[in-house]
Amino acid sequence: MTKKEMLLSLIKPCGLCAAITVFLTSCGSNQQQQGVMPTQVETFTVALDSMTLYESYPATIKGKTDIEIRPQISGFITKVHVDEGQVVKKGQILFTIDQVQYEAAVRSAEAAVAAAESQVATARLTEENQKKLHAKNIISDYEYETAVLALRSAEASLNQARASLVNAQRNLDYTEVVAPSDGVVGTIPNREGSLASPSSAQALTTVSDISEVYAYFSLNEKDIINMSDNGTMTVNQAIKNMPEVYFEMSNGTRYPLPGKVSTVSGVLDSSTGTASVRALFKNTNSMLRSGLTGQILIPQPSNNLLIIPQKATYEIQDRIYVYLVNDSSKAVSTNITVSPVNDGQTYIVTSGLKPGDVIVTEGVGTSVRAGTLIAPRNAATAQQ
Repeated sequence: MTKKEMLLSLIKPCGLCAAITVFLTSCGSNQQQQGVMPTQVETFTVALDSMTLYESYPATIKGKTDIEIRPQISGFITKVHVDEGQVVKKGQILFTIDQVQYEAAVRSAEAAVAAAESQVATARLTEENQKKLHAKNIISDYEYETAVLALRSAEASLNQARASLVNAQRNLDYTEVVAPSDGVVGTIPNREGSLASPSSAQALTTVSDISEVYAYFSLNEKDIINMSDNGTMTVNQAIKNMPEVYFEMSNGTRYPLPGKVSTVSGVLDSSTGTASVRALFKNTNSMLRSGLTGQILIPQPSNNLLIIPQKATYEIQDRIYVYLVNDSSKAVSTNITVSPVNDGQTYIVTSGLKPGDVIVTEGVGTSVRAGTLIAPRNAATAQQ
């Protein structure tokens, strides 16, 4: 056997083995592809639905009346009778201002009144005596008129003294600063020993009547036009037709009692282009306090919307996507656009989906990715 024949005899078995190996590998690969198991996940069938949307506007709460408490007289505070946040009644004493000098002024005014009364009594006796003498032509007209004028002067001095007494008593009363209405006491910046004065820039405190509160917010020109149905009705008519509104506190909790828009300012602010709006809320549990901030929510019922769960979406570079299940039961990454108004749990789809589309709502971005074979486990529909 030649060398060439020997080489051919060796190559043939080796080629056969290689061919068998390739065949077996190919068969195994085909069997593996045919045996891919679909991923069982929940899906959602998109359909038209109705939903109440809420337009939100930043708002600030103010009491129905917020009255700054300022002293009518000057003096040092000797006692603070209330504390911050305390509920008070009309006429209740809030502060006492040093009364010593005002009590002394009252006593001085009382003494002045007593002296003036004595002067009047003396002048009256003189006038009566002079009148008798004048009737008998014992004294001249001049002497009698002098007595009359002296009596009038004494009576004027008495009236002046009595007015001073009234003023002194009023100032003494002002040393007790009382609540002008029922309400809740605000911040108390000055305590015992502080000087109180009517000219002070800072009030002693504020008493807020919060049995009802106002929520102040702003509407822009476009909102006002829409509210009046493009001018087909007056603003007052539009206010009457407005639905009840809600107040959402800064922690996201919605105040349980609805409110009602009561006024819209008649002039737009030239610098902001907005109108100030006031909504009235009952505040029976005193939960809402002056200065509280949050959002006014105005309901806007809407129909024929494509609404999907937010958990079915994921974001890439500020773009929102869903996994759409195609006719081959595979997940296809699909870009959608949604309304900026949402309730935190669902999105309103404005483009990218149509009724009847099926999207994945479970395992988005984890067990489900583009191309994943999908087996719906618990299909949901928008009619649920």
